[in-house]
Amino acid sequence: MRGMQHPAHCSAQQRWREPSFVTAAHAWIDERLAALGLTRSGDVEQSHVTDWSTVMRVPTDAGPLWFKANDATMAHEAAVLELVASRSAGRVPAPLARDADTGWMLLADAGRRLSDVIAEERSLARWHDVLAAYARVQIACEGDVDALLALGLPDRRLHTLPGAYAQLLAGLDDTDPRLPPADAIADLCEQLAGHGIRETVQHDDLHDGQVFLGSGVHQVLDWGDACVSHPFLTLAVTLEGVVAWGVEDEEGSEDLGPHLAAYLRPYEEAYGRDPDELREAAAVAMRLGWICRAVNGALPQDPGRTHLRLKMFLDARP
Repeated sequence: MRGMQHPAHCSAQQRWREPSFVTAAHAWIDERLAALGLTRSGDVEQSHVTDWSTVMRVPTDAGPLWFKANDATMAHEAAVLELVASRSAGRVPAPLARDADTGWMLLADAGRRLSDVIAEERSLARWHDVLAAYARVQIACEGDVDALLALGLPDRRLHTLPGAYAQLLAGLDDTDPRLPPADAIADLCEQLAGHGIRETVQHDDLHDGQVFLGSGVHQVLDWGDACVSHPFLTLAVTLEGVVAWGVEDEEGSEDLGPHLAAYLRPYEEAYGRDPDELREAAAVAMRLGWICRAVNGALPQDPGRTHLRLKMFLDARP
């Protein structure tokens, strides 16, 4: 029935509501606020809880801040965020404070979500700036692959995907018989690798609920699902899974051409490549990106989401 949660989901989320965790989190928050010269001006509100993380709103004398804690699979987010922010020219906010052992972090308020702004403006034009800025962040992080992997970012580089895909299918029930063998995924990976674009950080869940306006500059948050992969794999979720649905949430209602061009333009400049060649690479990546997302975002308690991503791979047109 809609709205019901599997018991495993409830127990996973309950740990974030345990008094011992909440008390420890509040104490950590107050310590960090004191170090920042800030004072809490009200009660901390636990505004968001999932199986893998929780977020708390922290009112202060300088405005609201946000506390985030991740489970062990994403505890690296704070350190990764700090590194990526240092390369982002202000497009990715660094944590105001973070704990190296737990991965807890404190973040400044990032303003309004892009999803809310789009609903008011009835336009996806803001995505052009977001995509171009995000591409520049990816290019800026190309030299940080070893550091990102050392911090714990999952390795989803092209040479890892065929084996990870085979392992994923082996653990699933009722797989679609149309799904190809791992050798076919390896062929797609080889095609994409042949274009010579360096692998780097990849958000892997970039949608309009992860982009905030802050002081008027579009910033990309929530890097918990990020991985190291071919950068263009991001286009599956962002363009095909989000932007293509347009303002009215109707599949195929938005022309992806201008959005893809905005994303690829920094790569044209950085690599000196012909736009047509980059679009060829992007076409392969938009299909292969669903394999990366299925592997990288697989949750044992939610196989339905994995099946949906594999269906997106099958339904995509290279």
